[in-house]
Amino acid sequence: MLSRNLGQSGISVSAIGLGCMGLSEFYGEPTQESEAIDLLHRAIDLGVTHFDTAEIYGQGRNEQLLGKAFAGRWDQIVLATKFGPQRDPATGAFVGVDGSPANVRNSCEKSLKRLGTEKIDLYYLHRVDPATQIEDTVGEMAKLVQEGKIGAVGLSEASARTIERAHAVHPITALQTEYSIFSRDIEKDILPTCLKLGISLVAYSPLGRGMLTGRFATPSDRPTSETDFRAQAQPRFQPGNIETNLKLVETIKEIATQKGCTAAQVALAWVLGQGDHVVAIPGTTKLANLESNLGALDCRLTEENRATLNTLADQVLGDRY
Repeated sequence: MLSRNLGQSGISVSAIGLGCMGLSEFYGEPTQESEAIDLLHRAIDLGVTHFDTAEIYGQGRNEQLLGKAFAGRWDQIVLATKFGPQRDPATGAFVGVDGSPANVRNSCEKSLKRLGTEKIDLYYLHRVDPATQIEDTVGEMAKLVQEGKIGAVGLSEASARTIERAHAVHPITALQTEYSIFSRDIEKDILPTCLKLGISLVAYSPLGRGMLTGRFATPSDRPTSETDFRAQAQPRFQPGNIETNLKLVETIKEIATQKGCTAAQVALAWVLGQGDHVVAIPGTTKLANLESNLGALDCRLTEENRATLNTLADQVLGDRY
């Protein structure tokens, strides 16, 4: 398995990790616990070392699931989790973001308890709190590093200026944000800032929430379940947009056919080919998809392939959220 270093932290992870959110929420009904644990164990056996979760996924249930799966195997993995966004306990509705020093510590303690571990390898501020200075948030996260409760500090969906301010307080190891053939807005100033500061990019949704895999053959195949957030909260999946976007996916599928790869493998190979500072955390609930995703490491794109793929993002219809 290809490994890459995260920032300047000394932490090394598999270039392709596993985003665990979908095991508990947002992509349909939660996966049965036994099946989810089997998938997580198989991922380790296949060489995956990088696993990503957050306190809001399943309102804590995802962390609890990973805690059960990784009991006795913590030395084989790198665990990342996130804090900040707040949800109503009764309805699950998002009600804001809390990046206050008090919540930094409170959320970390709760995550440690749910995970059943003494240390979180990589701890992210999931979304920036506009009511709290980033220096205050990261300053408290730095204390957690000093206390040995977390190994490294990360940010998610932060601006270039926020990253610079945070990094001045304590080294930022990784920025997690959406990055794929269809989503390249960070290339303007955020990605150059990360490169300048020696910060790794952890690309979430590198498969465009499933769109880039080719699994949606026609617009009528789009997700419609009330438990699948793509049905309501994802503009690119909505009628009027998805028709154009699926035509763009055909270009990815054509290159995949030429390479003897799958569309998902081409999409992941494109992301990983952006540099050694990039790792990807595609999510899946199915073993076959996990195994297929790892095959992206053997997918070799030519400069001509990349040039073709690089034309697609500007043609995509619909915002990310």
